[in-house]
Amino acid sequence: MKPFLLLSSRAEDLAADGEYAAFLKWTDLPAGDLRRIRMEAGPLPELELDDYSGILLGGGPFNSSDPPETKSAVQLRVEGELRGLLDEVVERDVPLLGACYGVGPLGLHQGGVIDRAYAEPVSSVRITLTEAGRKDQVLAGLPEEFEAFVGHKEACRQLPPTAVLLATSDRCPVQMFRVKQNIYATQFHPELDVPGIVTRVHVYQHAGYFPPEEVPALVARLSQAVVTEPYRILANFVARYARDA
Repeated sequence: MKPFLLLSSRAEDLAADGEYAAFLKWTDLPAGDLRRIRMEAGPLPELELDDYSGILLGGGPFNSSDPPETKSAVQLRVEGELRGLLDEVVERDVPLLGACYGVGPLGLHQGGVIDRAYAEPVSSVRITLTEAGRKDQVLAGLPEEFEAFVGHKEACRQLPPTAVLLATSDRCPVQMFRVKQNIYATQFHPELDVPGIVTRVHVYQHAGYFPPEEVPALVARLSQAVVTEPYRILANFVARYARDA
């Protein structure tokens, strides 16, 4: 099988390694079949997309809608590299699934509006599939409504004209969309279980998502969440796009 590629932009080793472990767990891929590139660590190497079955884009602390003058040199580089990559991905309809951070780069690339109108605090929320979502193969087997973990400062306020809305929620209208037939982005985290989000809370407690003094209470609330369904998205994505070498 051709491997899948995970693009990560988390500078913190604990969060980055936990993200990689989560994608391995829920895709059921061996490490050799999920190659990781940490984009924050250095320039993106030249990629031959035909060498991969598909691409997974992890989350991270970057906000696409922030003013350019407030962005670090690393963020500006990563965003530029993703724009170039998405040019080819969209043109060729290469399988891609962006988890949380994917909404910003893909949404902007396709003419959507990304801003802070529909930010969500770190929490578990009820996700509802649209009619198109209920028919999509990557969402096969998921119930019409399910719980998922979220935590984001920006979101897609206006869906790109090229996109199909697949999932929504009360507080954030665009929770998942598809471009063409094979390119996906979720606002929620399909890879996170309770231990995973608790780790993220500790890693990012000073990143402005919540007051640091609220960590114990937040961890207590998150630990009561029942999140059982979003992981199927990752398994479905791999099952659909796995290709022979």
